[in-house]
Amino acid sequence: MTTAPTPVPASASAAQSGGGDPGPATPATASARTAEAPRPAKSRARGSRAWLAALPLILFFAIGFGLPAIAIAIGAFTTSTDAPDGGGTFTTDNITGSLQGAYWTALWGSVKLSLLTALIAAAVGLPLAQAVATSRFRVFREAVMSASGVLANFGGVPLAFMFVATLGNAGEVTKQFGLTKHGWSLYTFSGLSVVYLYFLVPLMVITITPALEGLKVQWREAAYNNGATALQYWRHVALPVLLPSLLGGFVLLFGASFAAYATAEAMVGSSVPLISMQIGDALSGNVLVGQGNLALALGLDMIVVACLVMAVYLPLQRRSAKWLA
Repeated sequence: MTTAPTPVPASASAAQSGGGDPGPATPATASARTAEAPRPAKSRARGSRAWLAALPLILFFAIGFGLPAIAIAIGAFTTSTDAPDGGGTFTTDNITGSLQGAYWTALWGSVKLSLLTALIAAAVGLPLAQAVATSRFRVFREAVMSASGVLANFGGVPLAFMFVATLGNAGEVTKQFGLTKHGWSLYTFSGLSVVYLYFLVPLMVITITPALEGLKVQWREAAYNNGATALQYWRHVALPVLLPSLLGGFVLLFGASFAAYATAEAMVGSSVPLISMQIGDALSGNVLVGQGNLALALGLDMIVVACLVMAVYLPLQRRSAKWLA
């Protein structure tokens, strides 16, 4: 006596064979599909709430940065109110004048100073940040990070006075080691670079330490297990991953050096040509009659330089976020 085979539902047989009519949907299947279906209404609600949460920051950015930038751009291409025609007339003389003579020298001097100090600070700050990131001593880590947070924000007249009293012509270190006989002078381009490094190196440590902590230990172990040396690991693994973060730190250091004013004004004055010094002189009235908006043109030049530097960093930002996430 044989037993008749048990009939299989059409939906189950189709699922087993991988084709055919799936058959009518059961209540459980329908409810599962309903639960898995996207809910665009709730997604839109979450998106609107996110925009509302970011609205104060957007308004602050628009008022604090957007409106001044627009005002600078408009003023850079119009005549000043003290001009013979009463001001408000479109002109390109401000932009042309800001890129000639002493103003161009000051702009190029600021770019050179910012590039040099940013490169040195990045080169010095990276190994120091690596020592902090890999240190097993919590006290050392906290001490370095706390000191870096303080020193990165220490500038202006107090910083200038400290270096004048230490490395100036009559400074204690200068007299003790006879630095003047060897051609040292604090009130030069090289002296100002040393002063800027005082706050740029700690700023680099603060900026790059989180990226160094994001390097996975498995990458180093895998490299060593495959016979790579420490130099090969840094050249082929760590530095390519850290490159966008390094460029971001360099951009931050460049901007901090490029926009610094109080320290240079208090220490070197006009002996080192800088664009920030020229803008300060223009705002204080030390300009020719009818060219008051020249300071706005100089400010627009600084904005353009900063945007060009940022354009180098932004395309590589996603690459760093992908690996260090």
